[in-house]
Amino acid sequence: MSGPELTLLTAGRVEVLGRIMSGSNATFLVEVSCGVDSAWAVYKPEAGERPLSDFDAGLYRRERAAYLLSEALGWGIVPSTVVREDAPLGVGSLQWFIEDDHQEHYFTLYEDAPETHAALAQIALFDYVANNADRKSGHVLRGSDGHIWGIDHGLCFAAPFKLRTVIWDFAGDPIPQALLDDIGALAGAVPGELATLLDDAEVSALQRRVQRILQETVLPVDRTGMRYPWPLV
Repeated sequence: MSGPELTLLTAGRVEVLGRIMSGSNATFLVEVSCGVDSAWAVYKPEAGERPLSDFDAGLYRRERAAYLLSEALGWGIVPSTVVREDAPLGVGSLQWFIEDDHQEHYFTLYEDAPETHAALAQIALFDYVANNADRKSGHVLRGSDGHIWGIDHGLCFAAPFKLRTVIWDFAGDPIPQALLDDIGALAGAVPGELATLLDDAEVSALQRRVQRILQETVLPVDRTGMRYPWPLV
């Protein structure tokens, strides 16, 4: 996404407008403003995170890491996301708000919008690389400009394999060579800022996932039938 968006998220004054009630963790709609420029963003403070047994506190860092991964690959899947230490409820992530039709999500897009299938399959590959443990249908958005986005990446990048997703319709499909070329560099090195947001075991596991998918060259298949998040939407 554009530099002005990141500048506004990084330097803008943050005002809480209200709580978004759909998530299990405290999530807020905020307005960020700098001079005459303003926009909405989604704020996820660490203070609002529900303790988990399999992820350390600081899920907001994984939101930022997912954005950095998307940018490193050049895929533009994750909206601009920054970490703000000075946000109203303490440190957390700020993500650019995507205007979308709330009636649309992965299931409706897959059924009704075949023109989105390539973008949806790309998100499936992204989720494998990121080890996304929570790809619900509602975490896939079609923006007002038609672009397909993925949001809610706080449960990504664990070292143990935790992939849970609703996107299994493309399982076993060949991965386009261009996408394999995009992820190839990660097999040898993870970009610096992304790596600093993860621990050494998580970085190594990311590289192993990439190395494996480069060998298999098809989207992963769930042979257990159990790798789904809950709720599905």
